[in-house]
Amino acid sequence: MNTQLFTDIALAVLHLVFVGGVAVRVIWVHRPPGSAFAWLLLVALLPYVGVVMYVLFGERPIGRERLRRAHAFYAAFPDVATPLWQPDVADRRTLPKQLQGIALLAENAAGMPVLEGSRLALHAGAEEILRAIIADIEFAHESIDIAFYIWNEGGTADEVGEALERASARGVKCRVLLDAIGSKPFLKGRWPARLRAGGIQVEVALAVGVLGLVFQRADLRLHRKIVVIDERIAYTGSMNLVDPRFFKQDAGVGEWVDAMVRVAGPAVAALRAVFLFDWKLQTGEPYVPASSAAFIARRAVGGEARVQVVPSGPGVEVAANLRILVDAVAMARHRVVLTTPYFVPDPALSLALQNAAMRGVDVRIILPAVNDSKLVTYASRAFFDGLSRAGARVLKFEGGLLHTKSVTVDDEFSLFGTVNLDMRSLHLNFELMLAVYDRGFNTALRALQQSYENDSIRLDAAAWHKRPARERLLEGMASLVAPML
Repeated sequence: MNTQLFTDIALAVLHLVFVGGVAVRVIWVHRPPGSAFAWLLLVALLPYVGVVMYVLFGERPIGRERLRRAHAFYAAFPDVATPLWQPDVADRRTLPKQLQGIALLAENAAGMPVLEGSRLALHAGAEEILRAIIADIEFAHESIDIAFYIWNEGGTADEVGEALERASARGVKCRVLLDAIGSKPFLKGRWPARLRAGGIQVEVALAVGVLGLVFQRADLRLHRKIVVIDERIAYTGSMNLVDPRFFKQDAGVGEWVDAMVRVAGPAVAALRAVFLFDWKLQTGEPYVPASSAAFIARRAVGGEARVQVVPSGPGVEVAANLRILVDAVAMARHRVVLTTPYFVPDPALSLALQNAAMRGVDVRIILPAVNDSKLVTYASRAFFDGLSRAGARVLKFEGGLLHTKSVTVDDEFSLFGTVNLDMRSLHLNFELMLAVYDRGFNTALRALQQSYENDSIRLDAAAWHKRPARERLLEGMASLVAPML
């Protein structure tokens, strides 16, 4: 046998081993069919590159030590956390009948019950949001816990750092947790050393060294946005710790448009528990339950809203976000409105939206007219045909990069938080949603959504169906990798 023939046979066998190995692994871990097919196609076409990519990005390992810490947290959580909110757990039977099922689903999927007695205030626009956070920091007496995907230097975001320094100087315990990739420029800048010099703990979430790539996926991200002040006030929503005037100004998408909710009352305990989980995952520090004084203070500043905190991420195998979103759309009877910057839905969610439109529900999906990701843009467009044919409205927001992640269902139920309607948020990142069972908040959020609609242009279905073949081809190609986005 000549050398060339031997080499060809060896490469062919190696190709089959690579494809077969990935195929067995994909089947073993029960990947969704679309995702499984995409990975198998990539490995078949580019066996060596494909195998490396699958090892790095194909699954969701968070590292052995982080997984151990996560299990320890889950084991201790019911005993130390539940007593703090037990008096405020809502009786699901008092919810409207159509909401009782989704409340139970969310509790089983994410581990936290509906809590009654919270006060919610919706804030829109970066300057308003940052000023509200700074004002609450200035009145902090005991603790400030902050977790963000991105902290970016410049403008009013720097004033948040200055407020933290003043709080630390007067004895407030301050902790900051930032994602290693999202906040990479900030972490390389002057602020981390400055904050630490001021007595503020700064930790980096999900950092992966070269050797760790074998055991931990490199692109899992802490995408949550949480601020907890004195265990009494909390913020969450879509906005990173950035001033849009100083953030991605060269991206050609305009300023980012966001919203956050200020929470007072019992739901703050659940938001703090999510922060403490993330903090323990990174640092290993033990979970410390809130003091009885903080518990009393939370109840004193509460209101009438019923809120359920829904965390999700690697290590939670029940796809909480996706299950709740699909169920929410399925229960809609009159109207469902969604806003998201990145729309590459799971097939189950896409079908649920189409089904809702076909049964007469007013389905509206509001997206930015210009996105900062070309791949996501084309992958999103691949879903427009099915949605528009079913009767759903796709609206393109022209006032900047619409970054708010929100869902309103009829007049009684809302979802609000960090979750994009794409594969990363639904299956990969550490995310956070609030499920809100409150007409008042729903009305405020619906008004915000309407303001986005007023600055949007509806997709013309007839013109869309006549778009050039080149665009259809690009959409089709993008849709092939959509399960891996």
